[in-house]
Amino acid sequence: MEINKITEIIIGCAIEVHKQLGPGLLESTYEACLYYEISKTSLTIQQQVAMPLVYKEVHLEHGYRLDLLVENCVVVEIKMVEAIADVHVAQTLTYLKLSGAKVGLIINFNVLKLTTGIKRLIPRT
Repeated sequence: MEINKITEIIIGCAIEVHKQLGPGLLESTYEACLYYEISKTSLTIQQQVAMPLVYKEVHLEHGYRLDLLVENCVVVEIKMVEAIADVHVAQTLTYLKLSGAKVGLIINFNVLKLTTGIKRLIPRT
């Protein structure tokens, strides 16, 4: 499936969750509900994916965790913050670089209109 279609489905599911719940809950609540909505689609999804990390001679089996990984190519980072900060963007770009995923979505559920809380990222090559 085309990457734009995948992200479109994910965003649609996130909008449904936000429409039903509104802002103000825990990140883990939005993550669980978004996982549920996406799992009802034809997309494959994994939650709290422990990823390996290699740094020089250091090999960590669980170096970092992805909130959601969709179709093994889209990293979804769930936030519940005042605003998406540069550090959130940097974190997600690092996850994309390390995981090899093609696209990242930062979804901040702490907004009145969800479309203002979504940032789509593509790693630099």
